[in-house]
Amino acid sequence: MLNFEFWSIFWAVLNILILFILLRIFLFKPINKMLDDRTQSIQKDIDDAENAKREAEELRQQYEDSISEAKEEAGKILREAHEYAEAERAEIIRKSHEEADEIVNSADETIENERRRVIQQAHVQIADLAIEAASKVVSANLDDEKNRKIVDNFLSEKEADR
Repeated sequence: MLNFEFWSIFWAVLNILILFILLRIFLFKPINKMLDDRTQSIQKDIDDAENAKREAEELRQQYEDSISEAKEEAGKILREAHEYAEAERAEIIRKSHEEADEIVNSADETIENERRRVIQQAHVQIADLAIEAASKVVSANLDDEKNRKIVDNFLSEKEADR
């Protein structure tokens, strides 16, 4: 049944060795090279993904820092605006008090001037009445200027006594 011949076995082994060498050169090397390239490509993709993840994390951190800074800046601006508004309010109140004081002082001055004018008019009228009454009582023609001075001095003395 089976016939073992040396040359048949030799040629079979030789064919297998040649086939193995040819497969190794033309099939295994390109497949191994392709597998190595694919492994390197996958590793590169993994490294790129890790770098992208790291960059994304850095950007997220920068974004959070920016938001935090923006919130702090907004709070600072609001505080400054509030302080400015309070200062403006205080200044407006101070100015209105000053204006009110000026108005009151002006009114007091006007009242005092009016009082002096009324008193001066009253002195003049009283002096005129006194001179007229004295003229009628004495029935003599006295010097108006002299009489007015006398009455003015008398009224000034009375006013000083008060």
